[in-house]
Amino acid sequence: MSESMLSLLGFGMVFTFITLIMTKKLSPQVALTLIPIIFGLLAGAGAGIGEMMADGLKSIAPTSVLLMFGIMYFGIMFEVGLFEPLIAKLLRVAKGDPLKVIMGTCFITLIVALDGDGAATYMIIVGAMLPIYKRLGINPLILSCLIMLCVGIMHFLPWTGPNARVLSALNLETSELFVPIIPSMLAAILWIIFVAYYFGKKERKRLGIIHFEEPVAKVEYNTISLTINLLLTLLLMTSLVLELIPVVISFMIALALALVINFPKVETQRAKLAAHASSALSVGFIVFAAGIFTGILQGTKMIDAMAQSFIHIIPDSLGPNMPLITAITSMPFTYFISNDAYYYGIIPLTAITGTHFGVSVAEIGRASLFGQSVHLLSPLVASTYLLVELTGVTFEAHQRFTLKWAIGSVLVLTIASVLTGVLTVHF
Repeated sequence: MSESMLSLLGFGMVFTFITLIMTKKLSPQVALTLIPIIFGLLAGAGAGIGEMMADGLKSIAPTSVLLMFGIMYFGIMFEVGLFEPLIAKLLRVAKGDPLKVIMGTCFITLIVALDGDGAATYMIIVGAMLPIYKRLGINPLILSCLIMLCVGIMHFLPWTGPNARVLSALNLETSELFVPIIPSMLAAILWIIFVAYYFGKKERKRLGIIHFEEPVAKVEYNTISLTINLLLTLLLMTSLVLELIPVVISFMIALALALVINFPKVETQRAKLAAHASSALSVGFIVFAAGIFTGILQGTKMIDAMAQSFIHIIPDSLGPNMPLITAITSMPFTYFISNDAYYYGIIPLTAITGTHFGVSVAEIGRASLFGQSVHLLSPLVASTYLLVELTGVTFEAHQRFTLKWAIGSVLVLTIASVLTGVLTVHF
């Protein structure tokens, strides 16, 4: 089949996939599985389509395992109350000072968002903080804004959906994608802390400090158990950053140890695994389905033909700056289309195109993550409706209030990445 026909089929496949996802005619799992099979057969894959799908599954299997075990591990850590003492302490320290309450919101959210589940983070943080916001009269839009900014940054973690999509779509390793952007993440976190401080100073000036003892439930904690779980989590994070052993193996071992430490009885271990397995398997399914999508796209050479077509519309002067272009355009792209459509439909094409200008695939992958803070403001993100419902603000007011700060997060990430060499820029 001619290159132009393969390119046409490839773009048709991506367009069909994006359309069906956006119009909610098919779930991402189903669309990622069935659409590429249909277009793969039209592209002449024939009997070899099975091998293409198998190759795609093999390439993303480690990512899927990482994601599933990561979700279950942090789900168990939150269930056993690893972070509750810190949350309770921050609430007591804050008392009636709006600045301390708002700063505390920022720090607590960054901790809770470690599990990578935005909806769970919204429920935990709003449940803990909203009563205090109401008691002090703090603007609830500040609460919804800070929570979303924190979740947007923590979506870079390897076991979260956006990161896993990039890993699977571009067949990258965690060491290539996540580890290099840690300094940029820290810069963005400092930006969010600054935003929280700015809000806090304004609210303290407006409301003053109200002296009251906010009742915080005093819960007895098993110090030994908490210490062991904390050490286990710190060891896991150290192994992740230093790559002492493969990341997937680190999570598997950590999960096994967490089950043995916290739930000695086999029956309880089974129950806890079952309780957290549904969300883990749902995400795992979509990653495996993405393997089929990318396997067929690559196996039929459609992706190569699409890249060649795309190269012709990119001016040579802009080609070497594809990472920077990707970082900036990730904001509107992820706002107007879903993560699935963006990471599985657009980014693989962008990455292949970038290689023709000497840009590494990893750089494109990193840059594509930066728009997540703006993505979470999209009306296509279901969990955002949960956040505004919980905080009692309107969706429109939340968007207007948060947008400029979310764009600020993306710009800080981009600038920090350029300065640290994570993204290369050619003038």
